[in-house]
Amino acid sequence: MQLEVGSIVEGKVTGITKFGAFVELPDGKTGMVHISEVAATYVKEIRDYVQENQMVKVKILSVSEDGKISLSMKKAQPAPAPAPTQNQPRKYPPRNVGWNPKRPASNEPLTFEEMLSKFKQTSEDKMSDLKRNMDTKRGSSGKRGGQYR
Repeated sequence: MQLEVGSIVEGKVTGITKFGAFVELPDGKTGMVHISEVAATYVKEIRDYVQENQMVKVKILSVSEDGKISLSMKKAQPAPAPAPTQNQPRKYPPRNVGWNPKRPASNEPLTFEEMLSKFKQTSEDKMSDLKRNMDTKRGSSGKRGGQYR
């Protein structure tokens, strides 16, 4: 069987390292799935996703001139559902504008806008504290550069 770039095949995991997994393909050749190609999420420990002798579906990414075969498990998975269009209703709540300090504590992650607003508020608070501390160190004159009256 000729291996073609882009084809999806099933293979057996023959070895696991901290940087990837080696997969034996149907024709007896071995390819490697880099740790970044194991799952669509961040993979810290590859053994949480695959075990030796496990059968996995992989997509052939490339075959180098020296015979090295690069594989991907995450690209062998079905494509995620398409994003909603104008005609379809959103499945998530509308974005919040501004930071709500009284937001109930929950396990839901903050939206980007909420994180940005929180960061800006924290930054402004720190800057005002710094300015207040600098004014008290200089005395009540508030002048810079150590100028005396």
